[in-house]
Amino acid sequence: MDTSPERSGSEPAPFEPPPPYTLGNEIAVLQWRDPVLWLARGWQDVLQAKGIALFYGLCFWAMAVLLGAVFRNSPEYVISMASGCLLVGPFLAMGLYDVSRCHEAGRLPRLRHSLTCWRANLRSMGLLVLVLIVLELLWGRASLVVFAVFFNTGMPSTMGVIEAVFNADNWEFLAAYLIVGSGFAGLVFATAAVSIPMILDRDTDAISAAITSLQVVFTNLGVMVFWGVMLTALVLIALLPWGAGLLVVGPWLGHATWHAYRGSVRWPLDEDPLQVV
Repeated sequence: MDTSPERSGSEPAPFEPPPPYTLGNEIAVLQWRDPVLWLARGWQDVLQAKGIALFYGLCFWAMAVLLGAVFRNSPEYVISMASGCLLVGPFLAMGLYDVSRCHEAGRLPRLRHSLTCWRANLRSMGLLVLVLIVLELLWGRASLVVFAVFFNTGMPSTMGVIEAVFNADNWEFLAAYLIVGSGFAGLVFATAAVSIPMILDRDTDAISAAITSLQVVFTNLGVMVFWGVMLTALVLIALLPWGAGLLVVGPWLGHATWHAYRGSVRWPLDEDPLQVV
């Protein structure tokens, strides 16, 4: 039997805290023309901040020159140097995303601010970069296994690697290497396609950003594969001669990646991309 006094009609109901508000996102359905639009908008960002773009282009070019010098003189250290570049590269890219974000919001970008914009997102960025480094190390280990199992003409020297790889006796190696390399490259691309600009824009955790990036890729698989092929082709072109093309292509693709994120991940009430930092 309930002995508690009856609640009067005027007595207020007990307080119930509202459910936590979470800013959800929506994965956009992309069109085949979208990657071209991202490149066009990225190029506009380059033209609007030529000095900043040149600074980041010099950084990317310097990393390419350093990797090339290490490969020619001490190839055993290439994996270590590549890991270092993979650690530095995303932080440089965040600076370019910050510049594009300022342009989008009608604000004047500053080189000094772009160089330190990652500080507020250091924990999430660090975890994501660690995941990318682990994937790269696994990729390198898998490549060594493919060499050991399928390479038929002896391990190539530094100078003769191209000739040895494309030797007719090594067709099985080439096929296996392309399959394994494509799988790891696709996984790295799918994980990082929009995750790093999303961390900068919304200060999300690394896991949520990586999952969103995977959702974008698998929801729009054809378009995102096309985007990845375009990125790869432009980088390969930029590497000739002596990687000098990275002076332009590096910042251009950095800005375009920001627009790829903004075009593929939609946020409600998203008038100002700087409202959540």
